[in-house]
Amino acid sequence: MEWVDTMPNQTSKRSWRADKLSQIGSSIFAEVSEWKQEAAQAGRHIIDLSIGSPDRGPSDDIREILSQEALKENNYTYPGTRGTMEFREQSAAWMKHRFGVNVDPDKEILALMGSQDGLSHLAQAICNPGDMAIVPNPGYPIYAGALAIAGVTPWYLPLKEERGFVPDLDSIPEEIWAKATFILLNFPGNPIAVQADLAFFEKLVGLAKKWDVLIVHDLAYSEMGFDGYRPISVLQAPGAIDIAVEFHSFSKSFNMAGCRIGFLAGHEEAVGALREYKSNIDFGVFKPVQAAAVHALRQAMADSREERGVASLYEQRRDVLAASLAEAGWDVPKPQATMFLWARLPQAFRNEAWSSRRFSRDLLLNTGVAVIPGDAFGSEGEGYVRIALVQEEAALREAAVRIGKFIGGVSP
Repeated sequence: MEWVDTMPNQTSKRSWRADKLSQIGSSIFAEVSEWKQEAAQAGRHIIDLSIGSPDRGPSDDIREILSQEALKENNYTYPGTRGTMEFREQSAAWMKHRFGVNVDPDKEILALMGSQDGLSHLAQAICNPGDMAIVPNPGYPIYAGALAIAGVTPWYLPLKEERGFVPDLDSIPEEIWAKATFILLNFPGNPIAVQADLAFFEKLVGLAKKWDVLIVHDLAYSEMGFDGYRPISVLQAPGAIDIAVEFHSFSKSFNMAGCRIGFLAGHEEAVGALREYKSNIDFGVFKPVQAAAVHALRQAMADSREERGVASLYEQRRDVLAASLAEAGWDVPKPQATMFLWARLPQAFRNEAWSSRRFSRDLLLNTGVAVIPGDAFGSEGEGYVRIALVQEEAALREAAVRIGKFIGGVSP
């Protein structure tokens, strides 16, 4: 007997895509990727200054350790969510060496699959749906995206050029402080290399304690300070360990972006909450990667040179690109940290006809130079672009020449 389908032939109206996906990140990154493909198909040679991914690998020593550890059969068991004791102890030793901060490796440090792993999950571990958190605008997209995933309401703290992009803590209304579960800040920042001094952190700690609000500090660029500047830790402020946690990353500091390793340090309960949450969703960082990270920290602690690690490389690239852009007719401030330039659109493009997005797209399609429009980082980023220092100096000079021809040849 032949089976006959008696069900009506209809197309499902159910969506297999969660609404929250439209809130967890800026679509502009996908758009820029499409623009790059379009420009390449048109015959443009792409100089990609869009994504902040280091273009060099870690030191030979770090790679050698990783290789050796990967050959050990006993390193292929589940590594454990907390991180190996060796990794946590070395991270604590580095925090003491680098910042003069004491953290308990057993209770106040948690290994992560990169700082973005922690940033994307922390709100789910310490907040309830309907809670509020204070985040910067402009800010790294996962800051707001993580809140959307967790059902937490963002309150955006604007970073204004007239204040040197330093957040105005006094502008936060008392009712927001009263509602907020945590405040997230990033010094030096992405996309803007804002710097904070100890006085700022001391004021922040005082306000956080007054309102019982956890401080979450993203210090992914701790080793990328220029002109003698060395970024500081919020945990250096007196009493901060009682009210703050801080994310650290090996991606930028040691060119280990693909290894996916970082750590969270600070307030015991908050670190413990993220540890408990992550024990339900993953099994930790591959042990050979942790061993390589331990070596990276030891190497950094043994280095007594004035110019340490990656800082000198990106400082030189910053100088080359800023000078080359100035020669091309675009004066861009030189940041004292990170791997990005945050640039207002050239003078002739500061009008209603030109948005950050239009400028970035037209620049890419006409010259092959890819940058990220500032609105990808929030509404306060409109009128700016972020330029990543992720190419060698010759490519940066060539990019500046192309940009100069573009801004000089287009009539806004």
